[in-house]
Amino acid sequence: MKNTNSTSFNVLPVMFGFFIMGFADIVGITSMHVKEDLLGDFSPAFRDTLSNMIPVVLFSMFLIFSIPTGMLMNKIGRKRTVLLSNIITIVAMFIPLIKYTFFMSLLAFALLGISNTILQVSLNPLLTNVVKGDKLTSSLTAGQFVKANSSFCGPFIAAFSVSYFGNWQYIFPIYAVVTVISTIWLMATPIKEEQIISKASSFRNVFGLLKDKTILLLFLGIIFVVGVDVGLNTAAPKILMERCGMNSIDAGYGPSMYFAFRTVGAFIGAILLVKFSSTLFFKIITVVAVLALVTLLFIIDNVSVFVLFAIIGFSIANVFSIIFSMAIQSRPDKANEISGLMITGVFGGAIIPFIMGLTSDALGSQVGSILIILFSAIYLLFCAFMVKPKEIANQIKST
Repeated sequence: MKNTNSTSFNVLPVMFGFFIMGFADIVGITSMHVKEDLLGDFSPAFRDTLSNMIPVVLFSMFLIFSIPTGMLMNKIGRKRTVLLSNIITIVAMFIPLIKYTFFMSLLAFALLGISNTILQVSLNPLLTNVVKGDKLTSSLTAGQFVKANSSFCGPFIAAFSVSYFGNWQYIFPIYAVVTVISTIWLMATPIKEEQIISKASSFRNVFGLLKDKTILLLFLGIIFVVGVDVGLNTAAPKILMERCGMNSIDAGYGPSMYFAFRTVGAFIGAILLVKFSSTLFFKIITVVAVLALVTLLFIIDNVSVFVLFAIIGFSIANVFSIIFSMAIQSRPDKANEISGLMITGVFGGAIIPFIMGLTSDALGSQVGSILIILFSAIYLLFCAFMVKPKEIANQIKST
């Protein structure tokens, strides 16, 4: 018996959507270039705070648009919602070429934040329409592997844009073309979605899910794992410039090292999570991440810093997908609402870098940024040991 939803033809365009999702991680490079290109006239005491407004404005959109996207998805379907996000992404990618100013950069990344919010809310549930059962956690991790590949490629595409076109900003039209390809591919792919039979959700109903202590723990986990991810992406080049005396182009490879090993970690995690307990895996990798961040507070030579970026990237790679999968599996009848709620937690990518900017400016050092990232990782360690798999299993049975 054939099932078109189980064919690779259906899975591949959905997986390719995770590559588009990775475009948001260009915030690290952009923040660095905006600080260098556009904020030279400002006092050094405020440059980190201002440059970190790039990730702040992007990830603030997750707070505003995640829940409405979950409601919209109930009305127009998951696939159409993904296509809508792609259209907004294409528009956002051309704004920096119209005029390269601080305001236009903020506008472009606000739109990219809106599109990425819509994409993250809708793409993860869409994957459940082509992947079923126990393979979901592994498939979500495979999606994060694709996203990590996109993030890893960002600095190299920016470097290619400088060498070939003479300007790093040409990364944006390249991203626009890739998004067009993704849109056409998904439009041409038939995907059968389950009919939504539950009553229309509201903000009150969605946030009411936080009364469940498991959902609350996991929601906060999303906030802090994104905080670690975006925080290190943003701070990595600044750490290398401050401690190792690198220029902005060479320092841009700091995030590449992080994303390279996050890619490796996601790939290995996708394999291991098929066979091993996700809760045990969660505990081990968060212990490693915390230890690496503590070490990063004291290391100053460039080789050791790059090695620590690699360890953190490898260890943090699977945390988002583990948390997200646990949340979806705890209440599968509320998959759309939980997706919107969990993606609201991506707002952590706005909160954490903003606090990092304030702290690093106050201390006059990127040690302030590392301390905030470390605090976020410590919560993840707490979450890993507090979430009980039996509670999730019982909630699944009760539904």
